[in-house]
Amino acid sequence: MDYVELLKRARDQLPESVFEKERFEIPKVRGHIEGNKTVIVNFQQIAGVLRRPVDHLLKYVLKELATPGDIKKSGLLVLGSKIPASRINEKIRRYAHDFVLCPDCGKPDTEISKETGGLSYLKCSACGAKHPVKSKI
Repeated sequence: MDYVELLKRARDQLPESVFEKERFEIPKVRGHIEGNKTVIVNFQQIAGVLRRPVDHLLKYVLKELATPGDIKKSGLLVLGSKIPASRINEKIRRYAHDFVLCPDCGKPDTEISKETGGLSYLKCSACGAKHPVKSKI
């Protein structure tokens, strides 16, 4: 077999998701300021789009914003200080870059898995790459 045939065969064995060109878009936070608190109404939806646990994203955002906060039974995220939406959106974008998007192919088809030794890895189902990630948030 020549190189071109081998390349075609390898390409045929890749999953279809590798060739999809849909654009991954992180939803913008929706909310308002109530007194000295910030209320986000779509935080759980954002975590769903990123396909990450709500508590993992919450822990990251609270640490990065250096503010207390919690999720109410109604699903609202209440932050303990006034924070502009643009700043929250930037932290969520940073989270997606560090914990969701594959460093090799840029696709969001990843999952975080813990392996023996306590190391966490970002595994991409689109290209098969595996990269260590910061386990401590």
